Amino acid sequence: MTTEYEMGATETAEGRVRRDDRAHVFHSWSAQAQIDPMPIASALGVRFSDYSGKEYLDFSSQLVNANIGYQHPKLIAAIQEQAGKLTTIAPTFANDARSEAARLIAEVAPGDLNQVFFTNGGAEAVENATRMARIHTGRHKIMAAYRSYHGATAGAISLTGDPRRWGSEPGMPGVVRYWGPFLYRSAFFAETEEQECERALQHIRDILMVEGPQTVAAILLETVVGTNGILVPPDGYLEGIRAICDEFGIVMIADEVMAGFGRCGEWFAIDRWGVTPDLITFAKGVNSGYVPLGGVIISAAIGATFDDRPFPGGLTYSGHPLACGSAVASIGIFREEKILENVREVGDGTVGPALRALAEKHPSIGEVRGVGMFWALELVKDRKTREPLVPFNASGAAAAPMNEFAAACKARGLWPMTQFNRTHIVPPCVITADEALEGIAILDEALTTADAHYTG
Repeated sequence: MTTEYEMGATETAEGRVRRDDRAHVFHSWSAQAQIDPMPIASALGVRFSDYSGKEYLDFSSQLVNANIGYQHPKLIAAIQEQAGKLTTIAPTFANDARSEAARLIAEVAPGDLNQVFFTNGGAEAVENATRMARIHTGRHKIMAAYRSYHGATAGAISLTGDPRRWGSEPGMPGVVRYWGPFLYRSAFFAETEEQECERALQHIRDILMVEGPQTVAAILLETVVGTNGILVPPDGYLEGIRAICDEFGIVMIADEVMAGFGRCGEWFAIDRWGVTPDLITFAKGVNSGYVPLGGVIISAAIGATFDDRPFPGGLTYSGHPLACGSAVASIGIFREEKILENVREVGDGTVGPALRALAEKHPSIGEVRGVGMFWALELVKDRKTREPLVPFNASGAAAAPMNEFAAACKARGLWPMTQFNRTHIVPPCVITADEALEGIAILDEALTTADAHYTG
């Protein structure tokens, strides 16, 4: 066996990272022999660097979670301070970091959502929110959208609508699928946003009629659909879902794992429509992934269900002090540095208009949509027919046009987020207007690869 000392004489740090990764790390959503992950040496602000020193402007926020960017000194200091005081304690005890994090999260949540159940991430938050809804209502069915992603644990992947669920089926019983609003590819043959909203809500009512509303515990939705297209709901849709839930005694669950904590220019995306759900699931932006953390924010009515009835769920690391300490610091950073205001100013004021200007230049852009720092370009082969640049869930040679586009971005120092026939523009929420325009200029150059496949 070659010793580490012997290898170290000739092997670079990058080589050692790559070798050990390929030998021992099992990566998610991947055929292990077909990947070669890029070793990352450092990150700061809105950029990260490889071992050669090449910087990438991050238009993905990793997994749309690095909302305050990389290596924020105040957040690092808060984690260090908490580690020096109390690194871990069981969730059966109270501690200051957990209590303060819960208080601050409840403070920014809408309506009477005033209690927080902490998890380690978004999937566990969705699992526990649906559990709460079922116990609260005494019903078993959960309505979940086709265009959705809710996590990869057993229940969350069953609730997920996109193809990532296929490998885990058959899944949890009681899931009822529905189509959410998406005018550009309307399932309802709508021609206007108003028609799309009206028909999407009627579609929910039709499903409830044949499923039996008395059997449905919850309607689960991403307030603004994330990975499946950055789908901003038409005005009136969320209000309509709230009204349907009230009418039939159904729990409304807003999955804000990706859309929350500044991504859409508000503490929670649903604030843009003035709607209060019964449960909110969160993770990602609550502390920008510096330490794993997620949770469920709970309404007074659902909280009261468990006043004298034990909640049948728990996690060893629920409300972990390091994670909660980082959340406390993160909320303070959001306020001190006016990050929500930055998202509205730069996202709505600079990014959105610049992307719409790109659509005037590039025929392959079928639609620009988004809000805040949450945008998508829908890439097509033909604007008239709206044929996608690559087929749904394409892989191999069929995915080549999108792979070419992504490679062109990376070669120019921009790290994109691509999914199916879309590129998502989801940089850290602290990005400046100049940095955003720098990245969009690279998109402008890279989109020539997509235009080359245009047939319209």
